Amino acid sequence: MSNSSTTHFTNPLTFILMGIPSLETAHAWISIPFCTTYVIAILGNFIILFIVKREPKLHEPMYYFLCMLAVTDLVLSTSILPKMLAIFWFNSKEILFNACLMQMYFIHCFTVIESGLFSAMALDRYVAICHPLRHSTILSIPVVAKIGLAVMLRGCTVTLPYPFLARRLPYCQTNIIPHSYCEHIAVAKLACADIRVNNYYGLFVVFAMMGVDIIFITVSYVLILRAIFGLPTKAARLKTFETCGSHLCAILSFYIPSLFSFLAHRFGHNVPLSFHILLANVYLLVPPMLNPIIYGVKTKQIRDRLLRLFIHKGT
Repeated sequence: MSNSSTTHFTNPLTFILMGIPSLETAHAWISIPFCTTYVIAILGNFIILFIVKREPKLHEPMYYFLCMLAVTDLVLSTSILPKMLAIFWFNSKEILFNACLMQMYFIHCFTVIESGLFSAMALDRYVAICHPLRHSTILSIPVVAKIGLAVMLRGCTVTLPYPFLARRLPYCQTNIIPHSYCEHIAVAKLACADIRVNNYYGLFVVFAMMGVDIIFITVSYVLILRAIFGLPTKAARLKTFETCGSHLCAILSFYIPSLFSFLAHRFGHNVPLSFHILLANVYLLVPPMLNPIIYGVKTKQIRDRLLRLFIHKGT
């Protein structure tokens, strides 16, 4: 093991994931909230899928997008947590080179897909509030399916170069990744070659994909708020705004941690590495846990169906 981390090589058979550097002694304690987060994410998202499938009244565009988000969250969290818990619990730090590239692809791919789904859900809220009479016509089931497919294809294609960009690099001196998962730049930094292409492409994906999504969501909600404030009564304004509450909370829980992580990674040179890694974990692991909770609490139809389910089981 020690030889693999010091000898020169071009194509390493394995990488060594360090988990959270400088906090190795606390890995067992850190694993408790992470494992809890994962269990809640798995249960919550499966419950969302189950409720939407069983309740015909929820067979609407908003809930179809919510199901797509739930599947995305399940894949995203499962791409990270099992290996991370293996590091924390069993000190199983080795990951095969190809497995590392595969994890890298899934993480970045489904992060972009999740961002795209938030844009699609913002579009749904805009049409529902600004053009309510045409909602079922504009966002018919075939249109929703096409939007979902487009979001998935965009995420799959735009992140496809990541593993190829990482594979082409020659690696030397160390195969130790100071991270808890195979993040693109964290892997590329191990190379003994110029990684500017990797850096530039990573920035392109962030600004051209997630940046455009943020702009689209912002414009959508400006138009939504303008329509809401144009309603005649305060009660009508509050009732309409409540339909957007869950979506806004989910958006903030996804973009705010990811923005802080991006800024800390690019500009926080004096920030401890352990804080970087913790922040990178939070922005990928917390939204999959929070999304089903947010939609379960804020969305009356889901909340009522869940209550009926438990009451029925109790009787």
